[in-house]
Amino acid sequence: MNDVYVIGVDTLRFGKYLHRSIKELASETVCGCLNDAGIDKKDIQALWFSNSGWGDQKGQSCIRGQVALRPMGIDTIPITNVENACASGSTAFHHAWLGVASGLYDITMAVGAEKLYMENKMAVFVGFMAGIDIENVVEISKSLSVFTMTESEKRIMEAFRNKYHGTHNGSKKSVKKTATQRIREIRDQLAVAVIMGERLGYGTVKELRRITGKTDHSPFMDIYGYAARQHMKKYGSTVEQLAIIASKNHFNSTLNPNAQYRFEVPVEKVLSDRIVSFPITRAMCAPIGDGAASAIVCSEKMVRQLGLSSRAVKVRASILGSGQQYEEQGSVPDIGERLAIKAYNVAGVGPQDIHLAEVHDATSFGELHQAENLGFCPRGEGGIFAESGATKLDGQIPMNTSGGLTSRGHPIGASGLAQIHELVIQLRGEAGKRQVKKHVLGMAENGGGALGHEEAAMCMHILESPSR
Repeated sequence: MNDVYVIGVDTLRFGKYLHRSIKELASETVCGCLNDAGIDKKDIQALWFSNSGWGDQKGQSCIRGQVALRPMGIDTIPITNVENACASGSTAFHHAWLGVASGLYDITMAVGAEKLYMENKMAVFVGFMAGIDIENVVEISKSLSVFTMTESEKRIMEAFRNKYHGTHNGSKKSVKKTATQRIREIRDQLAVAVIMGERLGYGTVKELRRITGKTDHSPFMDIYGYAARQHMKKYGSTVEQLAIIASKNHFNSTLNPNAQYRFEVPVEKVLSDRIVSFPITRAMCAPIGDGAASAIVCSEKMVRQLGLSSRAVKVRASILGSGQQYEEQGSVPDIGERLAIKAYNVAGVGPQDIHLAEVHDATSFGELHQAENLGFCPRGEGGIFAESGATKLDGQIPMNTSGGLTSRGHPIGASGLAQIHELVIQLRGEAGKRQVKKHVLGMAENGGGALGHEEAAMCMHILESPSR
C-alpha cells in the first residue's frame, strides 16, 4: 500500500438547519475543504459521499452523492454512495484512503452530509430503527426486554434520584399542552404509523407499539443504559464518573466553533438532568442535529508536488470491520478491541504512543467503553481513568477534544468525518484554545448500527502529524 496524506478538512457547525438542503450543506463543506487544501474541484479524481437518512426522510434513496454535488459542478468522476449507519462518514474516508493507497488515484475526497431535524420528532426516533435488522424488528424488540431494569437496579436508580433529583425526579413541572399541540401530536403519530405500516405491515406496527410504547428517544439509548449498568455491576464504575466524562466534553465544545452545543454543563447539572435510560441522563446523550464534514486525501507524490508537506497529515492506519454474533457472557473481545489491535499493528505503534483520540460517544458510556477497548486503561477502569483527569485537554490522553458526539453533535453521515477534521487540526497544531500539547499521533473510533451485542460496523484511524 502507498502512503496516504490528509491535505484538506472541513466541518460545518453542527446544529439545526431546517431550511437548508443536503445540497447546500454538502456544497458548503466541499468548498471549505477545497480551500483548506488549496486545490480546485477539478483536481478531485474520485469521491465517496456519506449519508444515511436522505432516502428515509425525503425519498432520495439512490444516487445521493451525484444529486448533492452536481449543482456545484462536481460530476463525471466516480462518485460512490456510502451508508454504514453512524459509521458512514469514517467508512467514506476509509474508501477514499483505499483509492489512493491502492495507487488507483492521486487525490480523492470523502463528504458526509445529514439532516436529522424534522418537524415530526417521532419520525426521527422511528428512523433510528434502520440501524438494526428491520426485518426482525419484532423479535429484536422482544429481546430488548433483557435491557429492562432488575429490582436491584431500580433501587439503585431510586437512590440516585433521591440524591440528585430530590422529590421531583429532576424534572420541571409539566406544562399543559394546548389543543393545537395535542392535535399536532396526534397527526404526527398517525403519519408515522402510516409510513411504518406501509413498510412493515400494520400488524407489525401494532405489535411494536404494544411491546415498546416508546417514541421519545432512540432505542440505542436503552442499549447504552443496559451496558452502563452491567459495567457498574461488574467493575464498580459510577454514574458520577459518567457525569465527569459528559461535563468534560461539554467544556471542550465551548472551545470548538463547529460544535452544536457551546455551553458548559457542570457535573452536578449532568447528574440532575432528566434520566433517559438509567444511568444515562440527557446531558450524557448526543443531540439530534444537522451538518456536513469532509476530507481530501492524496498520495505522497502529490503532497510534494503541491508543496503541502508542512500541513499534510499522514494516515498511519485505516481499518474497517464488522461486528459478529456471540454469547454475551462469552470471552470474545469487543469489536472495538479487535479493530484497535489491527490498527496498532498496521501503524506499528501501541496505545501508549497515542496522544489524543476522538471516539464514538453517542452517550458518555461510549467514551468510557472505548477508552478500555483502545487500551488506554485496563478493562473495567474507564471510569477511574476519566475521574483521574487523564482524558482532559491537559491530561495523559485527551479524548474528544472537539466535544465529542455528546456536545459537538451527531449528524450521522458527517460524524466520522468531523472526527477526522478534529484530529487533523490538532495534529497540525491549529486547534486554538483546545490545542493539546503533545500531538504526534491521533486516533479515531467510529461505530454504527447494532447487530447482537456490538456495533454492526466500525472504523479505526490512526493519523500522524506533518513532518516539521
